[in-house]
Amino acid sequence: MDDSLETFVPLAFRRRGARRVVTDDRHFHDVTLLDGLARGFYWQHLIDTGAMRSGTEIACAEGLHCSVVNEFLRMTLLAPDIIERLMTGRQPHRMNLIWFQRNPVPVNWVAQRQIVQRFEEDV
Repeated sequence: MDDSLETFVPLAFRRRGARRVVTDDRHFHDVTLLDGLARGFYWQHLIDTGAMRSGTEIACAEGLHCSVVNEFLRMTLLAPDIIERLMTGRQPHRMNLIWFQRNPVPVNWVAQRQIVQRFEEDV
């Protein structure tokens, strides 16, 4: 039995400068960030199901550096409300995939929310 769920979200793809974004006239969806988040969750699923043993094995299979895989896997530790904000395009504009790759994200959800709050205060 397959317990997976699917969600359909109607969006329009547009290019703004070098960034790929999706807009629905109210929110700003960073496609690169969403792709990284999706890869992280997919790779975590591969580890959880035993299809792959580690991030290193995934990196070898994908032809990527281990650090890239581990950076994406870290995104699976985000608080559910932060993930929802990313998925709905309500994240601060400067919070992008490069930021997640270059900055450590605490495991503590309260600390994560404080980081998001600081982004919003800097605007």
